[in-house]
Amino acid sequence: MEQIARLIRPWATSNGPEGLDSMVMEARDRTANLAFFAAAAIVWVLVGVVVTTRDPIAEPSAGFVGAMLIGLAVALTIVPLAWLTVFGRHRQIAYRGDWTRAIRRAAWVGIVVAVLVVLRLQGLLELPIALFIIAMVVVAEAVLSAER
Repeated sequence: MEQIARLIRPWATSNGPEGLDSMVMEARDRTANLAFFAAAAIVWVLVGVVVTTRDPIAEPSAGFVGAMLIGLAVALTIVPLAWLTVFGRHRQIAYRGDWTRAIRRAAWVGIVVAVLVVLRLQGLLELPIALFIIAMVVVAEAVLSAER
């Protein structure tokens, strides 16, 4: 494997204890990605338990708990995907603030999903409302992500 890696990327091969942990990603970033995916898997299991064992019509609080769990599960799934997208777009260089930006964007998505699920449970979800919520989030994220 070392010889193949040296042919493909000679700058990324290990030359003793000073070598890289992987071809392009640092160990802390890989660990954070795996931790977010593991947390997302656990929350998705909890979503499955709530969805299959609770009736939101008979027990109204179950709908809100399910909506919060679905929003959290989606957000935890999006965090590493958002970071990996930016990491790949930056030619596999992790810049300061990339994790914060990925967490913020995933939180936006999770909040929108939770709000849409609650609106659906209450019978209030309509296309103009959903588009308005999504447009507001896009504008807010564009303002927060603007280069200064």
